Amino acid sequence: MNAETVRVNLGPRSYDIVITSDQLAGVGAFARQRNRGGLAVVVADENVRAHAEAVQGSLNAAGFRAELAVLPSGEATKSLATIAQLWDRLADLHADRQTLVVAVGGGVIGDAAGFAASTFNRGLPLLMVPTTLLSMVDSSVGGKVGINHPKAKNLIGAFHQPVGVWIDTATLATMAEREFRSGLAEVVKYGVILDPEFFAYQEANAERILAREPAAIRHIVARSCRLKADVVEKDEREESGLRAVLNYGHTFAHAFETAAGYGRWLHGEAVAAGMVCASRLAECQQLVPADLTERQRRLLHCFQLPVAPEPWPIDGLLATMRSDKKSVAGQLRFILPRRLGEVALFDNCREDDVRGVLQELAGG
Repeated sequence: MNAETVRVNLGPRSYDIVITSDQLAGVGAFARQRNRGGLAVVVADENVRAHAEAVQGSLNAAGFRAELAVLPSGEATKSLATIAQLWDRLADLHADRQTLVVAVGGGVIGDAAGFAASTFNRGLPLLMVPTTLLSMVDSSVGGKVGINHPKAKNLIGAFHQPVGVWIDTATLATMAEREFRSGLAEVVKYGVILDPEFFAYQEANAERILAREPAAIRHIVARSCRLKADVVEKDEREESGLRAVLNYGHTFAHAFETAAGYGRWLHGEAVAAGMVCASRLAECQQLVPADLTERQRRLLHCFQLPVAPEPWPIDGLLATMRSDKKSVAGQLRFILPRRLGEVALFDNCREDDVRGVLQELAGG
């Protein structure tokens, strides 16, 4: 079996991430090594029912009594009403603290199933089986779970580390092209913020990545997971500020998503344009040369991702940025590059410079 294992070292909450291809049948044995309970509840949406049923069969073969809970697809699933349905299902199944919750799907399912697992009986073991590129390289790793509130996205949540993550890159074969490319934005981000050699690998292997060659996909997923795990190990609960580096491009991106109307721009598309804006802002601060921004722009363009915002009203974008989680008393704060492979948090960016970057790029 072509597989790579990434260990997330968090003391008693440590766990393995296995990256493989065409091996959903291995989930059951992986789960059994990490959980001795009798019941497993597989949570998925309709889009990945076939994958969920394969996981269910593997769990049954490993000695679990595996039940399937299928939720509606889409961001609206991350709601208290959906969580209440999952709690009801767990109660009806007489779930105990050994009951394994298995999240099969993208970030929405991982967040919703993970939040249900974090709260029922004060915490059930959670196994992540991500099936989208974005969830493989980002949301399935690190233990952040949550749901949306009418006033803000991801406002209600918890830190609940999984007992393991099983990544089968063959599940990406069913992903729509636009969704797949959106996930690549986060992969590019890891290179910019932490690993210049990884960025160069993507530049040299862009065609193989776009063709979804199994070896290339396994490599970018495994390296992204290792880089995120390194950050999570040092700042598991976002207390030191180190984990904030993972938000490179996101202050701009969240404003773009809001301006476009949630859903019109995918998250990775907004992050791609946000990274170019952040790098251009770093140029204005004389932190980096223009070449660094251009390398990012070229690679993101190669992955057919947006490299500039649309001409949305700038005052509205700035207002959204002032309410960003990183802002303090309305003061704009950004994660900006110092060089390829290193970024830092800056709170001294002039609003006029931010406005100038948005005007320049939106008009370009």
